[in-house]
Amino acid sequence: MNLKIRLSVMNFLEFAVWGAYLTCMGNYLGTAGLGSQISWFYAIQGIVSIFMPTIMGIVADKYIQPQRLLGLCHLVAGAAMMGCWFMGYSAGFGNELPNKSLFIAMYTLSVAFYMPTLALTNTTAFTILKNNGLDTVKDFPPIRVLGTVGFIATMWFVNCATYDNGFFFTLSENAHKFQYTYMQFFVSGLLSMVLFIYSLTLPQCKLEKKPATSLAETFGLNAFKLFKTKKMAMFFIFSALLGMSLQVTNGYAGPFITSFKGSLDPAIATSFAANNATLLTSISQVSEALCILMIPFFLRRYGIKGVMLMSMFAWVFRFGFFGIGNPAMPGVLLFILSCIVYGVAFDFFNVSGAMFVDRECDPSIKASAQGLFMLMTNGLGATVGTLAAGEIVNHFCSWNDNGYLVGDWQSCWFIFAGFALVVGVAFAIMFKPGEDSTVSK
Repeated sequence: MNLKIRLSVMNFLEFAVWGAYLTCMGNYLGTAGLGSQISWFYAIQGIVSIFMPTIMGIVADKYIQPQRLLGLCHLVAGAAMMGCWFMGYSAGFGNELPNKSLFIAMYTLSVAFYMPTLALTNTTAFTILKNNGLDTVKDFPPIRVLGTVGFIATMWFVNCATYDNGFFFTLSENAHKFQYTYMQFFVSGLLSMVLFIYSLTLPQCKLEKKPATSLAETFGLNAFKLFKTKKMAMFFIFSALLGMSLQVTNGYAGPFITSFKGSLDPAIATSFAANNATLLTSISQVSEALCILMIPFFLRRYGIKGVMLMSMFAWVFRFGFFGIGNPAMPGVLLFILSCIVYGVAFDFFNVSGAMFVDRECDPSIKASAQGLFMLMTNGLGATVGTLAAGEIVNHFCSWNDNGYLVGDWQSCWFIFAGFALVVGVAFAIMFKPGEDSTVSK
């Protein structure tokens, strides 16, 4: 099979695992008695990203080839996610989980081993492409776009698939969509197992054996030396600040849009958008897929600073459009616009940032550096941002008896937009990408 196709399949499966539950998990948690802890479920992804990607990056640089470690991580993550599914299945739909602590523990174990794989897939792809004489800037974006396609595919699947008493895709009036049930975890766990098996077929990424000359090198901590250069230090600091926006809409866009089902206005309550929140928000991933393909052009024309500035101001519009829209016409057009700008907001930061880190670092620390990028964005940034967002949402909104999270959502979205605006202006003033030479060690 063509090398690029093989790497594309890897990316498809990698993000399909995440797409099965990331944007709709809040809907199930609300019915399982964990609605007030939604922010913590997304913060857990950030907390484990503070250390797990870095640890796994060190292991991938020194001990286990990244494509093999990728598979092992998915084996553990998939098994734990299946545990979450089984606990939900045992409790039954609409019932509170009898052992919430165990459910949280299983979920934490799953994401602890999943989050490092986001960096490991980048390292694997970059290494295999370079080993075969290919250009990462030109050839990686079309490969990475299949990851977004995978994310979209499982979003659509869990939005449309139904389940009732052991039967799938049933039209029974008692059937529930996967997006509201524990079945989303089953889909995610199963796909992780598939990727574990698939990773065994990927080409080798041979480790670069170099004698350690210091304790830092022995433990693979060289990536932290990147903070010695002003350019990279500022890049990672603003990566953390921008990372604070990453999980806000993943955690709350679904419950926010679904809450309109409780509106007293029939046109809003029965609207397609209010009843298909996962499908609507998947427009964000469609936009993401298209924007990935534009990254090489924008990077060459505007550089990393210009591209990241576009991302930061796109977050302002992402939140702002949610604040002034609604699921009925014409307000739903603002929701759609919010989803469209998400492609720029996410890709022009995450994908371009990963490519920038790969370009600036010595081959001996590339996996560690990608893990450090994950630490700053999906770790520190996402943790602080998600918990702060949870406090804001819980202050302005609350769950009603019908299972909807209702309240002053507009204030929430405007606060998030204001934060993104401040970060963007500060980045424009303070980040100077040309002030240091390329970082080697």
